[in-house]
Amino acid sequence: MMRSLFSGVAGLKTHQTKMDVIGNNIANVNTVAFKSSSITFNDLMSQTTQKASGPNAATGTGGVNARQIGLGVKSAAININITGQGSAQSTGNPFDIMINGENFFVVSDGSQNFFTRDGSFYVDAAGNLAMTSNGYNVMGWQVDPATMDIRKDTVSALRIMSAANMTYPPEATSQANMSGILDKTDKDSTSANGKVVNLNFFDALGYEYTAKFTFKKSDKTAEGEDSYSLELTKILDANGEEVSMEGDISSLFGDDGRVQAKAQKITFDSTNYKWNGTTLKKKGDNSDIVDIKELFDGGAIKKPRTTNVTVNGSATATVQDGLDAIAKAYGFEGSTDEFLNMFCDVTDADGKVTDTITIEEMMANLAGGVADNALPTFADAGADADTSFMSSGRNFTGVTVTFNSDNGEFLGINGQSTVSNQTLNLSQLGGNFSDINIDFSQITEYYNMGTSTIGADKGDLDGLGTGRKLGDMIGVSVQQNGMIYASYDNGMTKLLGQIATASFANASGLEKQGDNLYSATLNSGEFDGIGVDITAGGGYMSTGQLEMSNVDLSTEFTEMITTQRGFQANSRIITVSDTLLEELTNLKR
Repeated sequence: MMRSLFSGVAGLKTHQTKMDVIGNNIANVNTVAFKSSSITFNDLMSQTTQKASGPNAATGTGGVNARQIGLGVKSAAININITGQGSAQSTGNPFDIMINGENFFVVSDGSQNFFTRDGSFYVDAAGNLAMTSNGYNVMGWQVDPATMDIRKDTVSALRIMSAANMTYPPEATSQANMSGILDKTDKDSTSANGKVVNLNFFDALGYEYTAKFTFKKSDKTAEGEDSYSLELTKILDANGEEVSMEGDISSLFGDDGRVQAKAQKITFDSTNYKWNGTTLKKKGDNSDIVDIKELFDGGAIKKPRTTNVTVNGSATATVQDGLDAIAKAYGFEGSTDEFLNMFCDVTDADGKVTDTITIEEMMANLAGGVADNALPTFADAGADADTSFMSSGRNFTGVTVTFNSDNGEFLGINGQSTVSNQTLNLSQLGGNFSDINIDFSQITEYYNMGTSTIGADKGDLDGLGTGRKLGDMIGVSVQQNGMIYASYDNGMTKLLGQIATASFANASGLEKQGDNLYSATLNSGEFDGIGVDITAGGGYMSTGQLEMSNVDLSTEFTEMITTQRGFQANSRIITVSDTLLEELTNLKR
């Protein structure tokens, strides 16, 4: 039998194998991250009909080469172009991830790790990052709860949307700052209500509150500095309801007994009101509004202020209602406590100030029948007269803020040039409130055409200590190094984990397992169970993109042509050899 027949058969088989490789490449031209293969041939074996001989010096003959007849061809190796980078295909899906470099994603079926370049991922019902094709979990490193940094130990499934990750915990505000211009020509700062500044803050449960502060311009200090009183007037919850406490809410900020020097006229509305002894009356119908004697007991305001007294003919009114009515008659509607804390100077015969007395004390004296000729008349008994008087200042609870009147720069708090911070003692409210340290160093008193721009912000000057509400997850992003971050609607971000990758000394030695998966072999090198950071080898991840197949159709079609011609030529070997055998058998005729 002719050897060429078997050579032709071997040629047909090997070219058929090559066509199989080409066909598989072309079939996967659109498979995500598919790596093309190529085949190489070796000659099968050779039959030696005469061995080689060396030169013979004795006879003078030369050496003769061996005579060998080849017996065909075989497949030598099928190589994967596994390190060839495929082109990027944009998808816009943040969980589609492309590896740029030679590393592999690590995925697991629950019992065994596999490796892939297919970065088409999704989040399953349990919150795990998984492959869209087969549901295998994407493996990576978890976050150390103590340090909130990545802990690079044995890879595990990345559960990025667990219940704990869906929200970001709230935090109480601990720092705040005031900044901007407090223009001393601003009419608000010289009005009875003052310049109001709001500070929004959070408690430990994430509830938001508003603290209302008031700046009021004082007379210049003895050193000629500009001075303002600053006090806390109220705290409102998110519904606009005032937060109450036992005692005055202003006690949460600064010190009580502070004195603001400010000469001003306390004007009585003599058009609508008049005094008749200790009774405030309406001027129009001469009806009684309130009798001061009902509001005081033993030289002090009756407690509690909810005690019933008669006001405007109503026997169910309260002491507070009566005090409010008197404050309104003097232009302090809504500012009753401020009105009561206004004071007048007590002078001697020479006009020297010997003491001060508050309006509250003046009213107590009037209720108790105590008169002092050195004081202005508060209630002119039996007279239809204007009982306006001059006040030299007021007592308040809070702090004093001073500025350099020459350059408008902030000087300090309570006359101390080294102090620029004051604590809002919210912890006294109990519950979930925390103290807030407020920095005033950025306030100035520049001229701004009568408009103040002063405001208060959560957090210190570096943005720390702002506090926050409970945050709901609004997005997930993957960084180039594989770190996964969640963003929340309270402005926070949280590290959820990091996608680990595998690197092999001989990536071509990996064994295909179908579904775009590979497994490690003895010739690829083992996976250590930990993996590597993709950036360690200069690679990186791109989100919203997938790696396309690296099959080159022009190359495949060219290989297809040469394979077809090779197959065709080998088939001709068989037909020609058959013809020769036919001629041999015909010799018998």
